[in-house]
Amino acid sequence: MSDSAVVPFRAGFVTVVGRPNVGKSTLVNRIVGQKVAIVSDKPQTTRNRILAVVNRPGSQMVLFDTPGIHKPMHEMNRRMVETATRSIGQGDLVLWLTEVTEPPGPGDRFIENLLRKSGLPVLLALNKIDRVPKPRILPAIEAWRQVADFAEIVPVSALKGENVDRLEKVLLGKLPEGQALYPEDFLTDLPERFFVAEMVRERILHHTREEIPYVTGVVIEQFKEEEGLVRIQAAILVERENQKGILIGRGGSMLKTVGTEARQQIEAFLGAKVFLGLFVKVREHWRENEGILGEMGMGERGQDRASNRGGPED
Repeated sequence: MSDSAVVPFRAGFVTVVGRPNVGKSTLVNRIVGQKVAIVSDKPQTTRNRILAVVNRPGSQMVLFDTPGIHKPMHEMNRRMVETATRSIGQGDLVLWLTEVTEPPGPGDRFIENLLRKSGLPVLLALNKIDRVPKPRILPAIEAWRQVADFAEIVPVSALKGENVDRLEKVLLGKLPEGQALYPEDFLTDLPERFFVAEMVRERILHHTREEIPYVTGVVIEQFKEEEGLVRIQAAILVERENQKGILIGRGGSMLKTVGTEARQQIEAFLGAKVFLGLFVKVREHWRENEGILGEMGMGERGQDRASNRGGPED
């Protein structure tokens, strides 16, 4: 009776890229099995690089969820796009997410050029197959085959979970052989303050429309753990007084709704009772302010933490 072959352990980084609002964060949350990135129906919801560790028998996959690649209009967007493009070079392979409902366009040609220059293997996931009749999927795959030499093309529905298990199996099989990069109980390298700010911003995205979601930022000014309570003060930044009025709402109704819903999510996340104080502040052109952007984790130096391929610091 011969000994069974030893299957080597696989571990590596997968950078998830694509245009805004194609479902990158929804897919990452689905694969991870819990919410590590906020989601909304608004483009440019993701502003930072989010690292998430996925452990499976015989393998460890580290996902980089990145901002959507688009034409930047101001400093904040420029840093978002830089974060996405820099993260490509930090991966072992790239997962390019697109929509099955949209044919390849100029923005996709730009992304293809970036990925070709990286020299990394690229898998294409055609998302949102739950929105089209199945006979439309194969022609979409054939159209995308003309764009690049993909290692594989996998149609999925990140929202419904359809075919995501197959995509995950393909990704794990293409990871390089090697030891685990992070401890088994490690999920992400981002601090609690980051997720708290994101939970507040997610509720703003949910309740507002037009320009408000795009001109709003959240800065945690106080995060203090007391006995039986976490005390949090968060500043919501806007650029004009009329935007402040919309966010506060008549009689403070909008701010109260955002605060109540965010506090409930934060309490579930922290596993503790939370006092959440929200204040709306006008900061003209804050999206061009390097100091404020750095405070939100969007500074060049802050994002360089993504290159820590040896795992978390001791």
